[in-house]
Amino acid sequence: MIVVYGRMDDPPIARLIKALQEAGVEYALVELTALEREHLRIEIGPHGVDGCLVVAEQEIPMARIRSVYARPLELPKRWSTPGAASRVRILHEQFLQWLDVARALVVSRPRAMQFNASKPLQAQLIGEAGFAVPQTLVTNDETEARAFWREHGRVIFKSVSGVRSIVQELDEHTAQRLDRLALLPTQFQAYVPGVDVRVHVVGERTFATEIRSPATDDRYASRAPAKASLARTQLPHDVTERCVALAERMELPLAGIDLRRRPDGEFVCFEVNPMPAYTYDESHTGLPISQALAALLIGSDKARQEDDHGAGNRKSHADQRHGACPQAASAPS
Repeated sequence: MIVVYGRMDDPPIARLIKALQEAGVEYALVELTALEREHLRIEIGPHGVDGCLVVAEQEIPMARIRSVYARPLELPKRWSTPGAASRVRILHEQFLQWLDVARALVVSRPRAMQFNASKPLQAQLIGEAGFAVPQTLVTNDETEARAFWREHGRVIFKSVSGVRSIVQELDEHTAQRLDRLALLPTQFQAYVPGVDVRVHVVGERTFATEIRSPATDDRYASRAPAKASLARTQLPHDVTERCVALAERMELPLAGIDLRRRPDGEFVCFEVNPMPAYTYDESHTGLPISQALAALLIGSDKARQEDDHGAGNRKSHADQRHGACPQAASAPS
């Protein structure tokens, strides 16, 4: 069984659902906006973590879940009752905790998000993967920031944490706010000339998009105002291998890696997005990222079924056929 955890109004979720439907495979959607009507029971026993997920009144034993695609965006603010809001938060937290220990393929485990919580930590892992990284300064000292600016001439700055921020170039206008650094340490990097390349890694496959835009942050080019031009591109084999190895090192079956190809041909890596909204590149280039993601989930689903069959599943054939949940004395949470 493949489980999709997210919101149908989120384009990556909608595109994946369409790809799974086109493939004709069984899946269950756990809709974040409808969690108050779902149930989850998790049990820890001598054989590990077990339990039952109830989705749209369908009981799914946790042991039957072979792969999961999760985009746990922010929960809705309002529910039918205050009690429902509390129960939903508990269910959400318990499901995310299960994702970290589940035997299933999880795209991607919550613990893998830790690498995105610290940009300096990410930069260290990027360097270990063999990529060049820009000269970087993390500071809350205005004097240090201005010295770094003088040294490199052109400098960009962004958030140190995993909270999304707009990448901007430091200039006379933005430098007027440098006195705020005392309240919020910020990451500064030497500007790297060249062409942006975004790489989506799906398992061992890569999909590269060349992005040309006068905006410093192409994700927000329309606000500049500016335009971004996206097109498919091919990466050198060694760069592809480094991207796959970096995603694997970060425990990310799906990753969005931001590169820049310098005029001398060398690739510099800025950061890795552990939960990329891949549909932006897919819609502009036709790259089959959603189909590749579906194939990854389907392949794991089939592999686990064959593994369980070969090893001898402890559950009865009847339980597997009807999807019966293990019995427990406690009520579902």
